[in-house]
Amino acid sequence: MQTFKPVSKFGRILSILLPRASLFQLQTATLVMLGILGFFGAIATSWLLGESTISAFFAQLHFWQENPPIWIQVPQVSHPYYLLVPTAVLFLLAQGIMKLSPQPQTWARTVVVTILLALTVRYVLWRSLTTLNLANPLDGVFSLGLFLIEILIILFSSIQLYLNLKVKHRYQEADRMSIAVIQGEYTPSVDIFIPTYNEPEFILRRTILGCQGLEYANKKIYLLDDKRRDRMRSLAYELGCEYITRPDNRHAKAGNLNHALPLTSGELVVVFDSDFIPTKNFLTRTVGFFQNPQIALVQTHKSFYNRDPIARNLGLEKVLTEEEEITYRYQQLLRDAIATVVCCGTSFVVRRSALEEVGGFVTDSLCEDYFTGINLSSKGYRVIYLGESLSAGLSAENIADFMAQRMRWTRGTLQGFFIKANPLTIPGLQWVQRLGHFDSFFFYFTPIFRVIFLLMPIVYSLLRVVPYQLNIEELLYFFVPFYVLQLSTFSWLNSRSRSALLSDIYTVAQCFPLALTAIQTMFSPFSKGFRVTPKGTSSDRFTYNWTLALPLIVVLLLTIVSFGYYLFSTLGNMAGSAASIDGKLIGGIIVTGMWSVYNLLIIGIALLIMLDVPKPDIYDWLPLRRGVKLTSANGTVWGMTTELSEGGAEIELRRWIHLDRFVTLEIPEEGLTLPGKITHSERSGKFPRVRVMFEPLSLSQHRRLVEILFCRPGQWTQRETPGELRSLWILLTVLLKPLNFIGKKKILAVTKNRAKIS
Repeated sequence: MQTFKPVSKFGRILSILLPRASLFQLQTATLVMLGILGFFGAIATSWLLGESTISAFFAQLHFWQENPPIWIQVPQVSHPYYLLVPTAVLFLLAQGIMKLSPQPQTWARTVVVTILLALTVRYVLWRSLTTLNLANPLDGVFSLGLFLIEILIILFSSIQLYLNLKVKHRYQEADRMSIAVIQGEYTPSVDIFIPTYNEPEFILRRTILGCQGLEYANKKIYLLDDKRRDRMRSLAYELGCEYITRPDNRHAKAGNLNHALPLTSGELVVVFDSDFIPTKNFLTRTVGFFQNPQIALVQTHKSFYNRDPIARNLGLEKVLTEEEEITYRYQQLLRDAIATVVCCGTSFVVRRSALEEVGGFVTDSLCEDYFTGINLSSKGYRVIYLGESLSAGLSAENIADFMAQRMRWTRGTLQGFFIKANPLTIPGLQWVQRLGHFDSFFFYFTPIFRVIFLLMPIVYSLLRVVPYQLNIEELLYFFVPFYVLQLSTFSWLNSRSRSALLSDIYTVAQCFPLALTAIQTMFSPFSKGFRVTPKGTSSDRFTYNWTLALPLIVVLLLTIVSFGYYLFSTLGNMAGSAASIDGKLIGGIIVTGMWSVYNLLIIGIALLIMLDVPKPDIYDWLPLRRGVKLTSANGTVWGMTTELSEGGAEIELRRWIHLDRFVTLEIPEEGLTLPGKITHSERSGKFPRVRVMFEPLSLSQHRRLVEILFCRPGQWTQRETPGELRSLWILLTVLLKPLNFIGKKKILAVTKNRAKIS
């Protein structure tokens, strides 16, 4: 992969003076990061070594911490419980607002965000003026380190809170703009690109069929095969779409798309990954926006028709929303408010003339989509987001592929520091856009902070460090209201796409590989190329990923040891000499203990995630209810489908009759008749059930089946995540039943009963 690698002037000089340094490609962003770390490291080292000036400075800070301003002190009350009154009042107020406005309206969002921002300011003032434990260098270094990381995270969280006030949806705008498209007054030519490398034929077949079913006449579909497979050429010919290939794989997906641009001529270009299938109204809902000449790209909401491996491995497919739901139901709306929408590589429409103006898709990053959008924004074009689920694709199907995909996104995004399309330096962006994109970059450093938060209680316990200087009263008056309100409103503000606790499960499970990837990228950003995430796989056995689990196992053992040491030493000392313990440290000791317990819970669940459960079928079964008629040589019976896939159907019968093995399945309301054979029947329960696996289908039958399964407008509904208390209960249940034999038997039963379809 050819890349643009600007090296700083200092880096070039250092490479000349120290030839080995050239191996590390010292770029400006890397040097800035090292400079910041070096600066704080030098101060910490000087303090620990007793350097007089530094020690005197921190001694003065410690004096101020011991004597905070009166307005930041806890009020005098007759009983500590009264200090919880502000928390109770604000919590009840927030709950009342959320009940009145289940989907955040502008007024409700404004009130809640104002409360949260006010509590944030109050919390930061308290943390900075009275809670830092600077009594000695060792406590002080760890206390300040934790404080700086916490403040950094709070800063970016507060930016997102502020952007909540600017959120708007584009549903009504799409309604207005689509009128001209539906009435035939605005129908620009559209080229649909389906890039592929090594995906199975059955996945591409249904994607092409779905694209052909789009309710828009002026379109052409192109299969962009980057592996030059004769079978793909035959598939394109069979289905009646165009086929384009090239002699090499230069620049991976971006190069594949760029190669197709001069060979096609549509005014608009639509890109679907090989596993993403659009609903019929995808183009009627998006094309109309391009009547505005300033709009260059429309990104839509991405849905998934299978569950990600974290939800599946925990047995929480019906509870957990997809990890990316919080991106598309929340973060993209915030970005749209400040013109920093992230193009996500699939399910988007782009204006060809604007794309050609910026030189096509960016080729010097693994995230060609994101930086192409930045190039368009820098030229004054608008990149907007339509938060409607107009397509669905496959999530990664095992935990290793899931992690590899996230590692690629991490590397690709952070490569932005080192390329021409760097949003922090590229000409043409406003400062608020740069801030929004910096927030996107910062997100990929948060796994490093999460690793630190896993390790900190271990260090604190073993070194007897107390990072907080606070008593019980301060804990109740400042700490509790801030975190209680943050937790209780988190899910509501992000449209119930994810609770804070369930979000942390995903973060901890990924934090070690993503943290390592982020660090590697800052020193060697272009050392790894593009890797396609495998799709359409199946498995008939349980597999544990020890490689991903190992760092979590080590941290779990260290946390257990350190927490045990904490209990038997720190608490023992408190019981033996309670009078001699500074009351200002008791709160810090309690927080550290709670922190360790929480980490044990989260790490335990993250380790369960590493056990991949069987996925016996290459097809995904969707919960779809349709009235059906089953006919065989010896009778006919009516029933209702409970699940449907490209391979078969599970059906509840109105009554039991003995059917021959080979049957005809008719779905009258869809005008579809399919041949099949019964592979399993069950007479227990309220309704007898049968499982029918389809015999080979004709093209017209398969086309109609794909439309029923994947292309119905509005079918990808957005589920709501549980609240924090229910999330906690779910996690405790999962942790206490890691070997749920009943659940395992169900999985194995499905494995045996569902035939493999190839």
